[in-house]
Amino acid sequence: MPGWFQALAWGTVAGAALVLGCAIAWKWTVPDKVVALVMAFGAGVLISALSFELVAEARETGGLWPTALGFLMGAIVYVGANTILARRGAKHRKRSGTQQPSEQDQGGSGNAIALGALLDGIPESVVLGVGLVTTGAVNPAVLAAIFISNIPEGLSSTAGMKKAGRSAKYVFFLWSGIAMACGASALLGFALLDNASGPTLAFITATAAGAILAMVADTMIPEAFEKQHMLTGLIAALGFLASFILQGITAS
Repeated sequence: MPGWFQALAWGTVAGAALVLGCAIAWKWTVPDKVVALVMAFGAGVLISALSFELVAEARETGGLWPTALGFLMGAIVYVGANTILARRGAKHRKRSGTQQPSEQDQGGSGNAIALGALLDGIPESVVLGVGLVTTGAVNPAVLAAIFISNIPEGLSSTAGMKKAGRSAKYVFFLWSGIAMACGASALLGFALLDNASGPTLAFITATAAGAILAMVADTMIPEAFEKQHMLTGLIAALGFLASFILQGITAS
């Protein structure tokens, strides 16, 4: 199977988890505390994946300084873009309660939320494509981490959109579009970096990792902590441990 097709397919599969979470939240009313638990677990899974797979792999591929600079760049760019979108109505896009504004509350917030969801999904997908360049195969632990974390993201955000009065057409069109964009991002990550040098690959991988960590801290952990408070740390630790064990199994 060609590498470009694998990148497209696995990126789309990872993004489809957002649609799965969306469908669950739209069909059933999931208690806020359950949403928070799943969100905390997903946050722990992502932190583990970027710690033991993405950043470590970037350093081995291209060295310390390209990795450090890329990581910092990813965090800065994400926070800057997220700040702009937050002012336009996307600040609470992953909240499951009544924090999200409706279009009547803040005009243009629907577009801002859509762009925010795209901002959250692109770094994770690019990682899958870059992984194919560096190792010739998608890392199953990273793929599982992204898929697992995308379910609570779609679930929590959709619950909030539903309470804000967003239509089913808007919600499902949004997440379906983001899923396809995830596939396209993975494909671009593979195609544009197929012959890149080690330091370049390290920089891009670390950039994605920095953006993912900033996303977890800015959007996932606040939602989890608001509803579960002290349990958030324990559940996030369990997610971290589950991902760590999965990485050990797949590496052996």
